[in-house]
Amino acid sequence: MASADILTPHTPEGKEGLAALLARPERAVVALDFDGTLAPIVPDPEQARAHPGAVPALARLAPHLASVVVVTGRPAGVAVRYGGFAGVPGLDHLVVLGHYGAERWDAHTSDVRTPGAHPGVTAVRAELPGFLDRIGAWQGTWIEDKGGRAVAVHTRRTEDPDAAFEALRAPLAELAERHGLMVEPGRYVLELRPPGVDKGVALAAYLGETNAGSVLYAGDDLGDIAAFDAVGALRERGLPGLLVAAAATGAESPKELLTRADLTVPGPEGVVAVLNALADALS
Repeated sequence: MASADILTPHTPEGKEGLAALLARPERAVVALDFDGTLAPIVPDPEQARAHPGAVPALARLAPHLASVVVVTGRPAGVAVRYGGFAGVPGLDHLVVLGHYGAERWDAHTSDVRTPGAHPGVTAVRAELPGFLDRIGAWQGTWIEDKGGRAVAVHTRRTEDPDAAFEALRAPLAELAERHGLMVEPGRYVLELRPPGVDKGVALAAYLGETNAGSVLYAGDDLGDIAAFDAVGALRERGLPGLLVAAAATGAESPKELLTRADLTVPGPEGVVAVLNALADALS
């Protein structure tokens, strides 16, 4: 993939965001989702690993920027391990915001700051196996424990992932409401977690903390819409931003994300190409 050719936003706002990043990189923040953006989507989330070009590209780019931050629904420590982010020269100021910002890992200390388990999540985690049996969930439906701050139900391994997903929407919404939680839909996954916590809240708080002069955000799924919303709101207040969609194959890419992106690239490979193109332009 040609390095320079991929940096071609198709919207005026995206072009302005890119120009601001290139003009003042020392005030720019590059923010990235993990699964589907830095790491290819795989049937078993525990087998997800960053694209082999992701860490080298980030290490080339990060020294030119104010900050690089990974914003993910995963526990921060898990994203660090699966990403291979620890101890990489050039990434000594990388930050990972896990559990939608409820957890934080800083590369310069290697520490994870984390709150305690949410009581609603604890209750749902205990109830879910029996609950799914009672409602007749499709065979192949499985539960992912996200470490006390969220729990997810996946349908990717079922015979008909779309039908299994739709059948779970209403029952899981009722279960979540009963325990003071919300349901966040994703690609063949429904995640139950506390309300008021999302990638947009986490990203906006981090950009305020770093006094960013511009931002690039890249994501691939419905959970990234909140971050797109946050960048959109900040652009209205004068902060230039570039929104990048890491497009999945076929119908898996949410139209809500693709229609709002300033730049669409082919999955993690395309994101790596963007990172390298930025590093080339700033070198």
